[in-house]
Amino acid sequence: MSRLLDGIGVGTGSAAGPVARMAPPPALPAPRPVADPAAETAAVRRSVGEVAAELADRAERAGGVAGEVLEAQALMAADPTLLDRVAALIAEGTDGPHAVTAAYAEFRALLTAAGGYLAERAADLDDLRDRTVARLLGLPTPGLPDPGHPYVLVAEDLAPADTALLDPAVVLGLVTVRGGPTSHTAILAKALGLPAVVGCAGAAGLTDGQLVLLHAAEGTVEVDPEPGAVRRAAEREQRRRERERGVSGPGRTADGHPVGLLVNLGALAELDGAAAADAEGVGLFRTEFLFLDRAEAPGQAEQTAAYRRVFEAFTGRKVVVRTLDAGADKPLPFATAADEENPALGVRGLRTATRDPELLETQLAAVAAAARGSAAEVWVMAPMVSVPREAAEFAARVRAHGLPLAGAMVEVPAAALRAGRLAEVCDFLSIGTNDLSQYTFAADRLLAPLAALLDPWQPALLDLVAATAGAGAALGRPVGVCGEAAADPELALVLVGLGVNSLSMAPSCLPAVRAALAAHTLGDCRELAELARTAADAETARTLVRRSMNAELRNA
Repeated sequence: MSRLLDGIGVGTGSAAGPVARMAPPPALPAPRPVADPAAETAAVRRSVGEVAAELADRAERAGGVAGEVLEAQALMAADPTLLDRVAALIAEGTDGPHAVTAAYAEFRALLTAAGGYLAERAADLDDLRDRTVARLLGLPTPGLPDPGHPYVLVAEDLAPADTALLDPAVVLGLVTVRGGPTSHTAILAKALGLPAVVGCAGAAGLTDGQLVLLHAAEGTVEVDPEPGAVRRAAEREQRRRERERGVSGPGRTADGHPVGLLVNLGALAELDGAAAADAEGVGLFRTEFLFLDRAEAPGQAEQTAAYRRVFEAFTGRKVVVRTLDAGADKPLPFATAADEENPALGVRGLRTATRDPELLETQLAAVAAAARGSAAEVWVMAPMVSVPREAAEFAARVRAHGLPLAGAMVEVPAAALRAGRLAEVCDFLSIGTNDLSQYTFAADRLLAPLAALLDPWQPALLDLVAATAGAGAALGRPVGVCGEAAADPELALVLVGLGVNSLSMAPSCLPAVRAALAAHTLGDCRELAELARTAADAETARTLVRRSMNAELRNA
């Protein structure tokens, strides 16, 4: 008899196969006395250096998103503060493996307490600990299973070093007990086009060889499915792939209504893959990668060179640049106060310009310099806009640098409720559904226990999207969505029905969204949007829309 496990779906599609679990971390032996603290410390430093070098090598070989993630983890491994704490514990008499475990546990607690993006990096730290301890004990490095046949990978959580090496021909799908929608597992699974379910607590009881059927769109894992269910899922997958292969070019509904299909870009390592995608440009260029892990902000020349590379790669296409979104889960020593009690509600995004106006001025000057002589269509938008005055002041600063198109992100309910006033002073609006969900429902968007509240199908969130799109339409201002909601093919139809003009997502998600649009008219999208907005809750909204779409397919 089959049973169903619930989690958070990542990507699209389904996968069926036998379970193969990640090997457990190395077991610590009993503590031992330390005869030579200097030699013990040297052994730890040597092991940490070897782990960092291995990760850096994998980063270079992996490239793209995976390479960027592994490079960051290699830097984390070599953090001198972490190594100094290990050395201090050894000096107190703790042996190397136990000192590494204790020090990493302390830093893990700090990351978890910080919440948000930093809490999601705790899994990266766990992986570094296990790799270092394994080297100290002379044990094999923890890694991916190799049962000799394709499988569904099940793990407590996946580290970047393992996720980056996944072979989609062998690993059919991913299921993790922990993790959230923006964890490295989720990010890399989406980049690889693998269906995944994360934050699935019930997966802890799965055993090697057990047959599972996972549905990424639904966020479910069916355990011991009946043969008929597996066959039907495979048939659906085949039809889905055929539909996606049959559509290319600019986004259009079945009756020709244009919908811009764009990619999200968060690092130069992603640039080649993003530029090669069948997209109309970049809907969200996250510039934080230039500012993270530094003691001082990058200068104008460095920023200009980076932005110019992006604009050249997207010659003839649109690039929407988001100015620095520092603060909250992305603290920077030169832009963020260390004593903020609630960073998520503190000085973040555009608000950092009130503390350090030169930070924004330098960035806008760099964008303008890179845009001069470029054939890309450069748009610039500010994150964390709350009131019309902020939007007006930002737009004036953008235009003062000779950049013609200035926009505001709608990430807080106040901005959505006053979207008309924002649209009066801006050229476009872009909805960040991740943060808009977080602030609308007063729930940390990375906490798996709050996944139901943070479901982008929540009718209250859709109401705010509709209000924003309607305000933009009234003034002839385009409104896009660059949050994770845009990557869901079914929800994308709802967003278009609400009046959204463009959708930005990971490159691997474009084919499914393009095919969904091509199979439905604008009228269909509006009917689906009405079903979702008037539903009692997110689950009902999703069910009603899916049922209606399935009925359309049967009648086609």
